[in-house]
Amino acid sequence: MSFESFIAKRYLVSKHKINFITIISLISITGITVGVAALIIVLSVFNGFGSLVTNYLMSIDPHLRLTAISPDGEKNIKNLNSILESEEEIISFSPFIEGKVLAHNKQITQVINLKGISQDGINSIYQMDKNLIQGEGNIFDKDYPKVIVGLLLADKLQVLTGDTLVLISPANIEQTLTQLSLPVSRKVMVAGIFSSKNNDFDAGYIFCSLKDAQHLFGYKDGFQGYDIKLADIDDSGRIKNILQNEIELDNFSINTWFDFHEELYSVMQIERWTAYIILSLIIAVASFNILGSLSMSVIEKRRDIGILRTMGVTEKSVLKIFMYEGLLIGILGTVLGLIIGYLVCYLQLNYNIYPLDPSQYKIDSLPIELRFLDLIFISGASMLLSFLASLYPAKRAAGLNPISAIKWE
Repeated sequence: MSFESFIAKRYLVSKHKINFITIISLISITGITVGVAALIIVLSVFNGFGSLVTNYLMSIDPHLRLTAISPDGEKNIKNLNSILESEEEIISFSPFIEGKVLAHNKQITQVINLKGISQDGINSIYQMDKNLIQGEGNIFDKDYPKVIVGLLLADKLQVLTGDTLVLISPANIEQTLTQLSLPVSRKVMVAGIFSSKNNDFDAGYIFCSLKDAQHLFGYKDGFQGYDIKLADIDDSGRIKNILQNEIELDNFSINTWFDFHEELYSVMQIERWTAYIILSLIIAVASFNILGSLSMSVIEKRRDIGILRTMGVTEKSVLKIFMYEGLLIGILGTVLGLIIGYLVCYLQLNYNIYPLDPSQYKIDSLPIELRFLDLIFISGASMLLSFLASLYPAKRAAGLNPISAIKWE
């Protein structure tokens, strides 16, 4: 322990009596503790909800989607197979066709999103093996067309597994009206019901085989694009940039999982940063208390400073003494805040001290996710504010004239 840090510690914790300066120092420590703990808890809750929302959305959404946006793109989209196969980060990709159709059952008709998928992608990309709650995922029966229906949509259409639906496509609708012919339709059987915990999918999507979608939408043997699954979701942006350099952007578009719900993710990110800034004000107020307590400590220790200076202690050492005192307050508050914040998160994760009603929410407890990077940012912000608050009083102490400081002692 250095000479300066020893004196700083004596000034802070070795008081013979509790005085006003000591009380302000304790308030500073308490304020920093509360601020750091609150930041850790709130940001961990934001992380938990963010991950929860992402998991729900990604239960059906691919990591990347490559779509043909022109007739030439639809003609040449099969030529992109070699490009996708050459990327090591891509672990799976599957062709798809998606569009609006009418689903009719008895007297009930709903406009729904019909998505035609391949057998290779049904589990590897759309995770039907995990999301299926009733029936089976085999929609590739050559004898009879089959579909998988979202849970909420199945309730609206009043169908169960084994029931039949009529899907009516808008393809060639002009010819249907002018030539008085029947629209393109297909009678299908409900093979299974899925629940992705995403209301948009569960209330509006039906999955069928790629062949059936080609028939309904008039694609013959073509398709709209590829849904792509990556080894690491965080590589989506980088792989998107790589693919953009290898394809014709006039004929194809590429979107990442973030692009699908950009507004939602952006709002969540803004909320997170807003909470971080607001709760940081608690630490900022506590830092002002550090400034006040150190300023009064400098006044109280004028005689000590004068004696130290006459004994040969340099201005730099005096500056370090009071800087160490302020930083010690910051360190104590930060460490205590980290401990309390981590403890609360640990109790929630393991003992569910704040439960949620599963009948009203999709989860039974408040989601928590601790991230090491958050701890670094919070600790860094706390120590930075403590450093800045200690700087002015320490410089003032270092600038004291030793003669005037002990003149009347």
